Amino acid sequence: MARYVDSVCKLCRAEGMKLYLKGERCYNKCAFDKRPVPPGVHAQSRRKQSEYGLQLREKQKAKRIYGVLEDQFRRYFEMAERMRGITGENLLQLLERRLDNVVYRIGFADSRAQARQLVRHGHIAVNGRKVDIPSYSVRPGDVISVKEKSRQLDVFKALQEKAPRTVPTWLQVDIENYTANVVSMPSREDIDIPIEEHLIVELYSK
Repeated sequence: MARYVDSVCKLCRAEGMKLYLKGERCYNKCAFDKRPVPPGVHAQSRRKQSEYGLQLREKQKAKRIYGVLEDQFRRYFEMAERMRGITGENLLQLLERRLDNVVYRIGFADSRAQARQLVRHGHIAVNGRKVDIPSYSVRPGDVISVKEKSRQLDVFKALQEKAPRTVPTWLQVDIENYTANVVSMPSREDIDIPIEEHLIVELYSK
């Protein structure tokens, strides 16, 4: 499976903002704080972005936050177009419902990258069955849990000691029992990422 393997700090610098791709580490030792300019020799002299450039940057930002590559992101957009409602909001809803994102949102992982790894390694179950596909789309009524044998891992033991993370209203989490419930579909108000989704729609609609 293709994935990004270069420094993720370059991605934050390219977008001109923290994307928190390393989780807790981004709050402490962060390369963006030391050098908040785009990577590259001519980064300082870049001209004002065109309309297309702004749209492209917004798409790239969404892809990088959720850890999705171009072909898969395009498929999500095509699915969002076929759904009822506003295409941009549908797109963000589909991305939010990814299992790796949900594992991150409920606080079982410090970052989406770590959540993706936990899912791939078979530590997460949905409705009592192991699911090792990060792109698995959760639905209302689903119960996400850490497998019984995996709860002895340090990454999960530490959950009991950490300050609880603010969880979106469409999810309910029980840290003590390593479980979470999907109570509804995510609304736009529940999605707190700095994305102007209408720019992505404009980009793909050309």
